[in-house]
Parts: sequence; structure tokens; C-alpha cells
Amino acid sequence: MIKLLRIDDRLVHGQVALTWTPAVGAECLVVANDKAAKDDFLKMTMNLAKPANAKLLVKSIADTVTFLSDERAKPMKILVLVNSVQDAAALAQALPEVRSINFGGIRGKEGARPISKAINVTDADMTLIRELLAKGIELEVRQVPTDEQRPIETLL
Repeated sequence: MIKLLRIDDRLVHGQVALTWTPAVGAECLVVANDKAAKDDFLKMTMNLAKPANAKLLVKSIADTVTFLSDERAKPMKILVLVNSVQDAAALAQALPEVRSINFGGIRGKEGARPISKAINVTDADMTLIRELLAKGIELEVRQVPTDEQRPIETLL
């Protein structure tokens, strides 16, 4: 069962390991990222950053959909990490159980503008955000579990 789908361009790091994993009771972290799935060095570094008591899987977006759709994954408590609005939207489109997405951190890049201290979005991201909201998916901004949940529509 997906406990949390989080957009964080850093993927696995201390905040995820020390606060989010225990807060949602995750026993498995799934990094859904096409580039990371092919990068052995990145996989190794993320494995070092994960909590000792959690399993780490690094999969492509397509393989993540297959894994999360498998009945054997249903009893697992899973924290899914993506690094972009595009990847989160792809998972939400393919997996009807995705009803909420946490925006944790998206650093600035060319063509992006800040909507909060830690979230920068492009016009393409804004289009996807509006589509996700129209489908009734909750989009909330929160860097750590103890932060107040802020609906993303209040920041647009």
C-alpha cells in the first residue's frame, strides 16, 4: 500500500530517511525514476542514505507501476519517491490508488518560478498540477511531517 507519494528532487536523503519513513511507517522506499534505475552509482549512494530498517527499490516509472500493481506489493507499507511533477502525474494516471501527492522539494531551474520556499515549477508543471487537481487528487506542500499541510492551490 502506498503510504506516501512524494516529489523531492533529492530523492533519498536525510529528511526522507529520518522523518518521512518513520512518520508514515514505511518499510519499503521505491524510487521511481528512469535515470536512477540505470545508474548503479546513484543507487549505491541512495542505499547508503536509506534507513537501515527499510528496503530500497530503484525502478523506472513503468517498472514502478508494474510493481505497485502487483498484489504482492499491496500488504507492504511503501513510500514512493519521484523527482518531478511529470513522474508523479504519470504514476497518478496509472495507479488509481494515488489520491494524494506530497510536494517536498523541487529546486529552481531554467523556466521555473517559486511557489513556496522549496517548490519551483515550470509552466508544464502547472498544467499537470491543474490536471491532477481536476481529477480530485490532493496536492499538499510539506517539507517534513511536522509542517502544516498546505494545499498547493493556495500557493498558485
